[in-house]
Order: sequence, then structure tokens, then C-alpha cells
Amino acid sequence: MSDPKDLSETSAEVNADTGATADPSVKPAQTQTVRVADNKSELAKVAKAARKKGHGRVILVPVDFSAHSKAALLFASELAESMSANLIVLHVVHDPGEMPGYYASLVKKKRIDRLEDIAAEVFDDFLTTLIKAHPHRKALRKAENLMVIGLPVTRILEVVEKVKPSMVVMGSQGRTGLKHLFLGSKAEQVVHLCPVPVTIVKQ
Repeated sequence: MSDPKDLSETSAEVNADTGATADPSVKPAQTQTVRVADNKSELAKVAKAARKKGHGRVILVPVDFSAHSKAALLFASELAESMSANLIVLHVVHDPGEMPGYYASLVKKKRIDRLEDIAAEVFDDFLTTLIKAHPHRKALRKAENLMVIGLPVTRILEVVEKVKPSMVVMGSQGRTGLKHLFLGSKAEQVVHLCPVPVTIVKQ
């Protein structure tokens, strides 16, 4: 397989057709592209594209494919449409050792060896499912979908610094969140360290 640095884009076809009862006025979802950014130049391209679509306003939504992430992304899509902003949906690929089952389903199903490839597949599935379930959410279809590699909190803050979003919207607990905490540890760290407003969404 190629070196991770050779990764530029991973795409998957997304069909938002919900069957015979679907509203014919709803346009089919466009192909969703997940950009894998491993340098500042790639981040700058994503930021520029998002700002162009959102009239200079961007909402960053870190996701880990949990139910809390889904709720956060749906809430952010409503905000984006009301603010005429554009979404950047961010997933940070990292060692899943602390999260049993995080990418396990695809490892077994598709036997993909490289973590970045597994994460890209899960990301595509996550977006596809959400767009199919909410075909009227134009913000979801227009979103810039970004994947980076590293430690979640560190990378989220680095993306914030580069993209300079109007705000960050994220779930209250991810797959690693401890149930006895009001906020998941990663969300709590982002709230304390992020230089822009952070909205926490509970499932």
C-alpha cells in the first residue's frame, strides 16, 4: 500500500434516495469527498473552500461517529443553514486501542489493514447514513469533510487555529467518554482550550 503521505482524497458515492415516499423536490445527495489532510497546505485548501461556500462563516464539527456526534452534526447543520455558514466535518484518526470496536466492524468485514483506510470507510458510511436520513439538510451535502491523523484534542485545536471557524460544535461524550462525567474528557479539554466558542450537544 502507499505511504500515508500519498493520501490526498477518498470519495464514496452517496445516494440520498429514500424510496417511493421520498419528496421528488429534494435533490439527490452529491458525491461526498473526505479529504485527508496531512499538512497545513491541505488544511488551507479546505478552509478556503468552506469559507467560499459559507460567505466567510465556518462551523467546525469534530465527529467520532458516536450517537453524540450525530446529534452534534445535525444541530450544526441547522445552525449553518440559519447563519448561511458552511460546515467542516472533522474526524481525527488515532490509535483505536482505547476504544474497543471503534473501527472493528470494517476490519472484519473488509479486511482493510491500514487505519486511515478503515477510518475513511467509516466516515463515508457515517455521512451517507446521515444524508439519507435527512435529505433536506443542504448543509450536510455542502459540507467539507476532513480527516487528519494524530491525537484528537491536539489536532482539533490545530485545525481550529488554521481554519478559524466562527464556532465549534461537538458531542458531549464520544466513544471514549466516561458515563459518570458531565462531559467526555476530550470535549471538556476542547471547551477549556479552544479560542473560539464551543457548543456541546447532548444526544
